[in-house]
Amino acid sequence: MSKKPVKPMAMKKTARQRKAANGYKLPDPIPVGEIVRDVTKKEWQIGPSIGIGGFGEIYAASDVSHSPRKKAALPYVIKIEPHGNGPLFVEMHFYMKVAKPDQIEEWKKQKKLKSLGMPRYLGSGSHECNGLKYRFVVMDRYGKDLWSLFLQNKRVFMLPAVLRVGLQIIDVLEYIHSKMYVHADIKGGNLLLGFQKGTENQVYLVDFGLASHYSQKEYKPDPKKAHNGTIEYTSRDAHVGVPTRRGDLEILAYNMLQWLTSKLPWENNLSDPLYVHQQKSKYMDNIPELMKKCFPKTTPPGNVSQNIP
Repeated sequence: MSKKPVKPMAMKKTARQRKAANGYKLPDPIPVGEIVRDVTKKEWQIGPSIGIGGFGEIYAASDVSHSPRKKAALPYVIKIEPHGNGPLFVEMHFYMKVAKPDQIEEWKKQKKLKSLGMPRYLGSGSHECNGLKYRFVVMDRYGKDLWSLFLQNKRVFMLPAVLRVGLQIIDVLEYIHSKMYVHADIKGGNLLLGFQKGTENQVYLVDFGLASHYSQKEYKPDPKKAHNGTIEYTSRDAHVGVPTRRGDLEILAYNMLQWLTSKLPWENNLSDPLYVHQQKSKYMDNIPELMKKCFPKTTPPGNVSQNIP
């Protein structure tokens, strides 16, 4: 008996089932030039893909009413995920609540800040393409991420650059904490330099897929949320499933320590979250030992990339 030929529809279905390493379905590519309409009926045009994450894809984009001539100048991005996924849903609603442009501008005015590395929410909605339904959110476009620059710079930044970045991120954390949210996943890949002229030296904290409300009432560990985040930076509170403001600051501190020393003491076994938690607890109970481990006398000074503010 001869084998039945594979039908084109079956092949198409297989393409639609591509998945990220974390198990989330990845969307089929959206054609360049596709028009999406947000909840306010504003139209946006999708440009080329500029990145793919664990849940969806990121496209350069433009406002249909004012599209730039050069594709490289597309000033916005559209993040898209299939409706069956969830991280962008969480992030989208976070942006809608606390990241409207007028809210950010009011905070900057109140705190007398010339700039703030908080992404602006510009629009969101649902879109159907090739029979599949997607959700999307529109944001400003940003430049290179600090992790890429860290690797390019032989895994080390100089102290002045690290302190400047740290202060900029603390400004953002103060803003989101004032709105009763924590970020929970601060890392070089989520810290992007500005793309627009005049913002090149501002670092923006992005990716609020793990953002959540913090509690002021009780400290209650939640095993279902234990070890959430990126394991090398996860705070001790997050290791037991409690999102906290101090946890955000601890996560930032681990990043800054890594930028200065190239490697954190527990990076030798990141596949074991319990080990990582134990190591963090041990060293945070003995800061002199942590400093001795991270800053041996033989450590040479780093050279900062010119692209770091």
